[in-house]
Amino acid sequence: MTIQQMEYLVALDKHRQFVKAADACGVTQSTLSMMVKKLEEELDTIIFDRDTQPIRPTAIGEKIISQAKVILFHTEQLKEITTSERVQASGDVHLAIIPTVATDVIPLIIKNIRKDNPDIHLYAYEMMTCDILEKLDKAELDIAIMATPPKNSSLLEIPLYYEKFYAYVSPLDPLYGKSELNSSDLPLERVWMLKESNCLRDQIFYFSHGKSAYTANYEAGSIDTLVRIVNANGGFTVIPELHLPFLSDAEKENVRPLVSPDVVREISIVIRRDFVRERILNEVANAVKKSIPKHMIDSGLKKFAIRI
Repeated sequence: MTIQQMEYLVALDKHRQFVKAADACGVTQSTLSMMVKKLEEELDTIIFDRDTQPIRPTAIGEKIISQAKVILFHTEQLKEITTSERVQASGDVHLAIIPTVATDVIPLIIKNIRKDNPDIHLYAYEMMTCDILEKLDKAELDIAIMATPPKNSSLLEIPLYYEKFYAYVSPLDPLYGKSELNSSDLPLERVWMLKESNCLRDQIFYFSHGKSAYTANYEAGSIDTLVRIVNANGGFTVIPELHLPFLSDAEKENVRPLVSPDVVREISIVIRRDFVRERILNEVANAVKKSIPKHMIDSGLKKFAIRI
């Protein structure tokens, strides 16, 4: 059993064709096929069902491939240590970010990484929290940026910044006449929200004490869509602080602070506890810090570099 065979398994699972998997690994189809077959013989089990098109893993094959991904992750970690990657800002980085953060900051993060660290090859993905946690667990991601805490003790959370929420209110809604809104007493029967499985949606229910009054007939997939729905249909929605600059001057007149108490979320970098690429982690954190107002940045992150 070799690391190379683990790589072939993962490539074959990704591409589901021997030719494409072999091309991705830089070997011939016969070599890849032979090495996978040898591993199956060594383990005395069938990892891939070759009678289907495209091929697919067997039930036990899925478990083996999942473990192979973790093995490859740890192999890369060892390489990072032995080649001094802790002090070099280079290599591939797979970064996931939740949608309500990605919309506002990912363009600047990509720009800052490209400008300051051209040797970092950043692969950025917009994902829901549940998908991020699953992929971190399987070692399919390096770093995530998400609202915390995610309630997962196997991960390390490093606070980046704290972001307030604001209400965006239609001029036709009774709330429009107020200069600020009580966050614990919002009329949920008139709120427009993001779809299920979105952390912002969960936070709205949390600070307004439940779902009992929620009677929405449409749930949007983006904050921009929510703003347009309020503009056209009345009612109100809740938007994060970093989205405010993207509103037009007229739309900014519809924004109201949420108070009693202020509604704030913590946004953190989240990694596996066995992550070792400290320099890369700090470069990603620096790219985030350059993308947001200074008053939002975590006080510890302003003063100190991240140590893992």
